[in-house]
Amino acid sequence: MSKEYIDLIEAVKSFENKEAVIFDMDGLIFDTERVFMEQLAVAMDERGYKLTRDIYTQTLGLGGSKLKEVMYGYYGNDYPFKECGHIAQERLTIIARTVGVSVKPQISELLKVLKAEGILCAVASSTESEYVRIYLENAGLNMYFNVIIGGEMVKNSKPEPDIFLLACEKLNVVPEKAVVLEDSDNGVAAAYAAGIPVVCVPDLREPSEDTIKIAAAVVRR
Repeated sequence: MSKEYIDLIEAVKSFENKEAVIFDMDGLIFDTERVFMEQLAVAMDERGYKLTRDIYTQTLGLGGSKLKEVMYGYYGNDYPFKECGHIAQERLTIIARTVGVSVKPQISELLKVLKAEGILCAVASSTESEYVRIYLENAGLNMYFNVIIGGEMVKNSKPEPDIFLLACEKLNVVPEKAVVLEDSDNGVAAAYAAGIPVVCVPDLREPSEDTIKIAAAVVRR
């Protein structure tokens, strides 16, 4: 398979033995990374902290203790990690419930194709499952997903493989017969560690050389 496809749907179709496709959410299904970054920057600024794009993009795909470790590394142990994250998430949720968040290109079309082919679908996101469900329902996409896994449902977050292995377990599919779609280096590393072929679909940050090496394909949208 070529490392780079222009078309996401063709890239996914190229995996002939797939029984399931596992989607990341933020930056992959929805254009939420930019909105969350903006809301987090405002919440942090209100408390005397400055968020840069470079720092934020280093956290893509992370959750829980790994995300906290990165933020404490930049801002110190006094940084109000839970408070800022909660406020940004609540504000993003309000936006999702009112004006809505944009669905990324080709996602709706891909989900329709997979449903027509009888391919199982799951979301495996570092975001808590409560919010994942809200976004999917508001966008009318919840009907396409058999399983939803949120970051609170696993002990170790990406780049550890836990979340993707749990998704396979819930789908009753062996990792080798699943395909993961991810936008972040951490997410691609997690899928690779789980033994699942992964398509990298970059969003806010270009994939590293290491990520390109382990991804089955790279899609530019």
